Amino acid sequence: MPVNLRGRNFLTLKDFTKEEIQYMLDLSKDLKQKKRMGIKGNMLEGKNIVLLFEKTSTRTRAAFEVAALDEGAHVTFLSNSQMGKKESIKDTARVLGRYYDGIEFRGFKQETVEELAENAGVPVWNGLTDLDHPTQILADFLTVMENVNKPLNKVKFVYVGDGRNNMGNALMIGAAKMGMDFVTISPKELFPKEDLVKEMREVAKESGGSITITDDVNAVENADVIYTDVWVSMGEEDQFEERIKLLKPYQVNMDMIKKTNNPDVIFLHCLPSFHNTDTIVSAEIYEKFGISEMEVTDEVFESKYSKVFDEAENRMHTIKAVMVATIHG
Repeated sequence: MPVNLRGRNFLTLKDFTKEEIQYMLDLSKDLKQKKRMGIKGNMLEGKNIVLLFEKTSTRTRAAFEVAALDEGAHVTFLSNSQMGKKESIKDTARVLGRYYDGIEFRGFKQETVEELAENAGVPVWNGLTDLDHPTQILADFLTVMENVNKPLNKVKFVYVGDGRNNMGNALMIGAAKMGMDFVTISPKELFPKEDLVKEMREVAKESGGSITITDDVNAVENADVIYTDVWVSMGEEDQFEERIKLLKPYQVNMDMIKKTNNPDVIFLHCLPSFHNTDTIVSAEIYEKFGISEMEVTDEVFESKYSKVFDEAENRMHTIKAVMVATIHG
């Protein structure tokens, strides 16, 4: 049965079937190949896209803008709208839906992107919320397809770190949908919410996957992918000391890579990463807490195992696929 996503919102991978997710991944692969061959796209020609940002970004903004322009669309970036201040989310959605053919939102609450989608009348895409990050997951899975010599439903995918943040949630959802052997390794205090785990275990039953939640670092054995994220998310900067104490044993280092017993394991990270002291924030953390590397060591980040910049590039290709699929069809 052919897949048609025209007019669909992209808020969470919960809303999509395995076949629909695979369709977007295959479309991403095709669009990436065309870009590398210098074939100019026109599937968004004459379309207008607006990017609504509450949270700062490098990859999300750049990926949406370049992807849209590659296919002929015009982009407006809004980081200073009146949404939620002088104008309600509902009213903002109804206005922007009359101006634009698609709306991207990157911010704090999942409820915000859901309310935009309910009222805009055009496709709305989740560029990140506190609960989910579905565009990142497509980029991650495309990177796995390119670097792991197995179908996705044979991959053991291990996420290490803060198990209840948006990346932990989004990866679990995507892995459950695609039938992966998914493992979250985190301290018990940071385990994902039990209701989400229960829901995704039901999804995994149907897809042939599995969901494991543990605080045992040895569960990385036989991993095809080790994934981590920053220990402190945007808006939680007052929690650095507590998180460092909790998560230091879960740092991705060469000892952890060796524990996989897989010479072909790959390391992924959604970025930005605190793998050295070359940023203002990481230098401040070092001065205050005496730690020069956080969620991943520089040795792993710069190693042959690391595919983080392939993954970062793939944000652009997968976001392009989402926009093309939901606007052009």
